[in-house]
Formats: sequence, C-alpha cells, structure tokens
Amino acid sequence: MNLPTAVELAAAVRSGNLTAVEATTAALSRIELHDPRIGAFQVVRAERALEEAAALDARGDRASLVLAGVPIAIKDNIPVAGEPLRDGSAATSAEAQTSDHEVVARLRAAGAIIIGLTRVPELCVFGTTDSVFGISRNPWNTDRTPGGSSGGSAAAVAAGIVPVAHGNDGMGSIRGPAGNCGLFGLKPGGGVVPQNIGFDSWGGMSENGPLATTVADAALLLSVMADRPELANPVEPRHPLRIAIAAGEPSALVKLDPEWRRGLEETAEALRAVGHSVTETTFPYDPNPLPLLARWFAGTAADARGLDAALLNPRTRTHARLGRFASRVGLLRSRPVDRSRTTITRFFDDYDVVLTPTLAQSGPEAGVWSQRSWFANIASNIRYAPYQSTWNLLDWPAASVPAGWHTIDGVPLGVQIVAPPHPNAAGEALILSLALQLERIRPWPRVAPGFASEPAEPELQA
Repeated sequence: MNLPTAVELAAAVRSGNLTAVEATTAALSRIELHDPRIGAFQVVRAERALEEAAALDARGDRASLVLAGVPIAIKDNIPVAGEPLRDGSAATSAEAQTSDHEVVARLRAAGAIIIGLTRVPELCVFGTTDSVFGISRNPWNTDRTPGGSSGGSAAAVAAGIVPVAHGNDGMGSIRGPAGNCGLFGLKPGGGVVPQNIGFDSWGGMSENGPLATTVADAALLLSVMADRPELANPVEPRHPLRIAIAAGEPSALVKLDPEWRRGLEETAEALRAVGHSVTETTFPYDPNPLPLLARWFAGTAADARGLDAALLNPRTRTHARLGRFASRVGLLRSRPVDRSRTTITRFFDDYDVVLTPTLAQSGPEAGVWSQRSWFANIASNIRYAPYQSTWNLLDWPAASVPAGWHTIDGVPLGVQIVAPPHPNAAGEALILSLALQLERIRPWPRVAPGFASEPAEPELQA
C-alpha cells in the first residue's frame, strides 16, 4: 500500500491499531532503501527514534496525542537535543545540541517521532541543496535539485520516506522545494510559529513551517508548530473569493517558462469553474531589490559570525562580506520596506488572495553548486526562484500548491498562494482553505514514482 498520511498514521497509533515502533521501523526501512538515491538525510536517528517510539507506545495518554507515532524529519538548521546542528557547513560544531528548539519540543509533545535531520546548503543561503556532506536530489527527477534550503526535507517527503517534514523559509526555502517536488508547503506569517533560526532569523524574514503531501497533513503539522489547534481542520471556502492571478515576472532578469505559466493558467481556470472571481492582473513588485538583497546578505553575515571563514565555501564568504557591507552603509533601513508594504496592502484592497507561479523555471541540475562561484549561484537563484522572497520581506503567509507536470523537465509544477496577514492566523487559514479546494478539484500524486510502495507499510486496520 502507499504511504499513509500523517493524519491516518496518528489515528492508527492513537487507536492501538498500529504501534509507534512499527511506524518508525517502516520509516527507517524506507530511509535505508531510498535515501542512497536522493541524499535527503544528514542524520538518521535510528536507535534513538526506536527508543522514543517504544516510550511513546508505553504512555497512558497516547490516545490524546495528535501526532502520535508520526515519523517526522527536521531540517538541520534548528536544534534537536542530542544531535549536532551542522547547517550544511564544515565550519559548524559537531557537538550535540543540549536542548530542542521550541518547534521540535512542540512536535515531540504532540507524539511525533524525530526520525532524522535533513540536509541543507551551507548556512541555508542558496536555492540548491548540496554541501560538504553530500548532494540532495529531487525524487521526481534525480538529475535535478529538490531546491533549497529545505531541499532535504522536501526530498524525504516526496520520496515517501516520511509523510511530513519540518522546513523553514527565509527567501522561499519551503515553497521552492515544495514547488520542485510536488508538495504542499506553507510559510507562515510573522508571529504564528516560533522563529529562533540562526542568529536572528535573517532579520525576521525566516519562518518555520510544514512540508507535506496533503493539505490536511500540513495543517495538522502547522497547528502543532503554532500551538493553534483550530488550524488542524481546514474547510474549503464557504463563499467565492476574489483571486488575483499575477504571472508577470518580478524582474527584467527573469523569464517565466511557458510550462510554469501553463500551471498557473490551468489552476486559474479550475478556480473560475468552481465560482471564484479570478482576475489576471499586474502585481506591483518593488523595482528596487536592494532592501531584500541587503537583508539576505546581512542574515548570512550574522549566521557566519564566529565561524572559521577558511572552512566556509567561497560563495558563502562572499555573501557574508556583502552582508557586512550592507549593514555598514545603512541598507537595512525600514523605510523602503514600509513603502512597499503600503503599496501591496493597497493592492489587496481588491483581492482576498494572489496566485503566482511558485517558480519561474524548474530547479537546476543537482550538483556541486557549493563549489561554484557566488555569481553563478546568484544568477541561478534569481532566474528560477524570484516569486517568493517579497513575502519574506513583508512577513506575510504564502504557500506552494502542486499544479500539474512539466512535460519537458520531468518534474512537478506549482502555484504560490499569498494572503495578507490577519489576527489569529486567519491568513494561514485562508491559504489552507483554498489549497484544500485545489487538492480536491486538481488532485496531485502524493509520492514520486518508484518510491510509493516499498518496503510495505504496516497495514492500518479500520
């Protein structure tokens, strides 16, 4: 049978029809079978995960745990007690962390089993996932990258190793891998999920969030990360939404692949067919990229502070050097961001959500991008993943939803859904609602071919 969803696994463990040890053993078997092909995992917690699963099976309150026995992968840039935090770099310490990040603690408290830590590019800077520790690959086409920086997490989910994984997103690092790998991935807005990523979460731009094969699984994971149980059960929109379709490129340096444009157009047509007001429009992107780039550079400089620069990749050293310069000359001022926020907020007076392509092009080839020049990496990132970063700068919620198949590149397509932030995570709830409807009217395959059904998953009894 195919991999059960996180919702199904947790229900089976709560009811006693499946044990956490059985679910964990199956996930470890899938890692052993599939990970050599995709390189998703930095650390596999086989012995500790089985011990924690056995302890969960012995708990008297197992029936109350919303993630009971669900194996989950954690991106290797937040602390997991007892494991090193390498952040994709030889310059980081191999010493074990002494405590869990708050998000990890919440997942454990809900009954999740931390199966392992997933690979990232060095300091999570770039949009491909490779480092001194190895290369991660897209399960749909292993010649291509799963994206970055949550590429290892996305690859693990798309290969069916785990039903859900943790990621985080400072410039599109959840949504880009979700788009590449045919997943649903959501970046929350500010204040919904604890941040505490690196030095200062890239000046507040980076957010922790879920990657999953279904909207319901992502909603469940987000509800635990955010400590907001009401997010766990999204419902489709109860009335027509005003939806803006924005296919225009954010920069003259970007050219939208016709296949990615088709994914957006077909999604728009499907939403019109179910009664939404769908309007093609020109989105008011800020023509000045410096406020965004300066924060990206400066976040890297902050995370590199105290590390041995000789052990960093040349591209990372350049990025950090530009970040120190940006801070020194005053490029981190808030006024340009405030102006952009005012313009975009006014745009949303006429719309409930905006849809863009998730990516302008499919992810590039999987390879040793960490040894290529800074310019080569920057050019690749700007050309293929320009649509996400505006929402990190503004701290608004945004998600990627699968949107068909690229007939040439042999990878999934995706569309990005953005909503304004609202109190009580209403923006995130609106995105989940519309994504749930898209999942019903335009369903997507959950797992890449060749990864879906072996080794056999323990049978879930009714």
